[in-house]
Amino acid sequence: VQLQAYGGGLVQAGGSLTLSCTASGGSFRRYTTGWFRQAPGKEREFVAAFGWSGNTKYTDPVKGRFTISRDNAKNTVSLLMNSLKPEDTAVYYCAVTTVVWGRVTEDDYYISWGQGTQVTVSS
Repeated sequence: VQLQAYGGGLVQAGGSLTLSCTASGGSFRRYTTGWFRQAPGKEREFVAAFGWSGNTKYTDPVKGRFTISRDNAKNTVSLLMNSLKPEDTAVYYCAVTTVVWGRVTEDDYYISWGQGTQVTVSS
C-alpha cells in the first residue's frame, strides 16, 4: 500500500489543522494506521493510531487536542489537530502496520510510510 500525507502548513498557536493520509493499492480497513512526527533534532515519535477495528490511541501530550478518524468511503485517515502549540511543530508522517495493538506506538513495526507533511506552529 502506498500512502500520501498532506494538509500541513503554518498556523498560529491555538489554531487548528487537519492532516489527511490517503492510500492506494490497499484499504486502511486492513491495517492499523498511525501518525508519527519528527521535530528537528529529535527522534520520530508516536502521535496517534486508528486500529483496523476502530479503536484509537494517543500519546499523552496530544490527548484532548488531536482526533484521529477514518473515512472508509474515501480510504482516508485524518488527524484533526486543535489547540496547536509550538511544540507540535514537526514533520508528520502517516504509516500502516499489522502489528498487535499493544505495539502500535513502535515505529519499527510499520511497513509503509507516507512522505511527511510539515506542520509549523508559531507562538
